[in-house]
Amino acid sequence: MKIGCPTEIKPQEFRVGLTPNAAQEAVSHGHEVIVQKGAGVGAGFDDAAYEAAGATIIATAEEIFAAADMIVKVKEPQAGERKMLREGQLLFTYLHLAPDPEQTKDLLASGSTCIAYETVTGRAGGLPLLAPMSEVAGRLAPQVGAWTLQKANGGRGVLMGGVPGVGPARVVVIGGGVVGTHAARIAAGMGADVTVLDRSLPRLRYLDDVFGTVFNTSYASAGNTIDLAREADMIIGAVLIPGAAAPKLISRAQLSELKPGAALVDVAIDQGGCFETSKATTHQDPVYEVDGIMHYCVANMPGAVARTSTIALGNATMPFMLALANKGWKQACADDPHLKAGLNVHAGKLTYAAVGEALGIESISPDQAISA
Repeated sequence: MKIGCPTEIKPQEFRVGLTPNAAQEAVSHGHEVIVQKGAGVGAGFDDAAYEAAGATIIATAEEIFAAADMIVKVKEPQAGERKMLREGQLLFTYLHLAPDPEQTKDLLASGSTCIAYETVTGRAGGLPLLAPMSEVAGRLAPQVGAWTLQKANGGRGVLMGGVPGVGPARVVVIGGGVVGTHAARIAAGMGADVTVLDRSLPRLRYLDDVFGTVFNTSYASAGNTIDLAREADMIIGAVLIPGAAAPKLISRAQLSELKPGAALVDVAIDQGGCFETSKATTHQDPVYEVDGIMHYCVANMPGAVARTSTIALGNATMPFMLALANKGWKQACADDPHLKAGLNVHAGKLTYAAVGEALGIESISPDQAISA
């Protein structure tokens, strides 16, 4: 199979879909790897590293899309990239289709087969291709939130850890999964007073058993959430419903109940965001204000630490990428139900029910796509 890796073109996206190590693995399995010139520079991988791994450097994205059987990326294809996809081509990347009807429409029209990192499941549960970036985004969230809280950036002017005689920032993390756990650990490590909210009592018990008094836990009822939010200097949204749009947990009307200059960090923005007033921003212009509340809603947070993120993501995606290349997508998905769960689009049909429900589009099952 010919595997293509184009340069990411989403604003301030510095990650790359294939590391030189992943390229070398693919070449060692008998596949041809083509990488766009300069694709890895933002993550610290020059063209020579890919050539040493056995890959061929190609000048343009157009050539990559025209030649490759499988496209491996990081972020969802942008409008110009979607026009280059073709019938029968395989796309393996993050998609986040539920809040993105335009992308969904274009992918269906392309006739391509699209497997989304974020819905591939794991043998031990969880989402193994989303988890590395969730870990990165979770650890970044208190860091960027602390920056947002600085007065010069529109925030309350509160220091995360306080100082002797002055209390620390109060941080509420909504969601106790991978993002929330890592966010809470880092925020607590910065000296903040942290509470994690979740609706799963087993998860809350787990967090309490593992972390003890490092941070507090609380049940995420609607009343409890707003009560804690009123006292918070920073609120981190870390809620995920796999493949579906994120629920809106704080409404615009409730912003008036929050502390002026409080920071909302919405890590769920890729799935539409978990605050009603959330809208995607970029690293270049990350923060905006609504009703006196500062919002940080960068849609590709891990791109800020591109080298760490690229290596972590490459470690997770490599086995699945090789299975797809070695067997073809149909056999690979038939053999592995966890990879099959990643199938979102095939030959003009939507194959992920949660996306169909979010967008009002009829879907078929992955098994129907495989047997077609």
